[in-house]
Amino acid sequence: MPNPFPGMNPYLESPDFWPQVHHLLISSIFESLVPQLLPRYIVDIEKRVYEISGENSLLVGIPDVTVQRSPIQTNPTSSNIAVAAPPVTALKVRLPVPVEFREAYLEVRDTETRAVVTVIEVLSPANKRPGKGREMYEQKRERVFGSRTHLVEIDLLRSYQPLPVFGNDIEASYRILVSRRDCRPMADLYLFNLPDMIPQFPLPLRAGDVEPIVDLQALLNGVYDRAAYDFRIDYTAEPVPPLSEADAAWADSLLRDKGLRG
Repeated sequence: MPNPFPGMNPYLESPDFWPQVHHLLISSIFESLVPQLLPRYIVDIEKRVYEISGENSLLVGIPDVTVQRSPIQTNPTSSNIAVAAPPVTALKVRLPVPVEFREAYLEVRDTETRAVVTVIEVLSPANKRPGKGREMYEQKRERVFGSRTHLVEIDLLRSYQPLPVFGNDIEASYRILVSRRDCRPMADLYLFNLPDMIPQFPLPLRAGDVEPIVDLQALLNGVYDRAAYDFRIDYTAEPVPPLSEADAAWADSLLRDKGLRG
């Protein structure tokens, strides 16, 4: 069965699925762009590697349970006889060890000079979650904004605060930002919600070159089919993270109409 949602499938945002979805979507964008951009441009898959530790780590040193030592037991009729305390059970705890993140993104380069023309980012939770991951991504974002490189930023995650832009007071679950180097500080922001199809957008290139249209909806649906998410997702359960009340009611009606809920 194909993706039952007309646009973004909120079940793909689950931590169980998103790392693979992110990887496959980056690969799909890469495969779709390469034949359209040759021979003028090449496309590279790059990786950003960093570590997060302490409170911002996924492994936080907080024990699952708290156990207190049992008090010493004494025999009231034989107060001169010492009774050994029961042994203390060792706890299994998680330590704040550094967690290594590897995030893929795309760079469109001039074939002759190898200069980066466009950066394409598909955001991960680490890019949006408060902490080192977001700080590092925002620093890179600012560097791109101060350069001669275009930026395409794709946010298909409802969790955490969106990356900052000015001049937008419309709330939306998902967004695509297309920042052209010659138009800054202005940029194009595509906003869409759960019932909407993912909008198509032009990939910014150098002046005078034909810009391919990125059909992210078709690419995401292809990922859904190839990875057989229809066999993996339990549509009788609620998605993680949970939907708003209005979106949950809409999704429930949709899934019932498609026979995926009783």
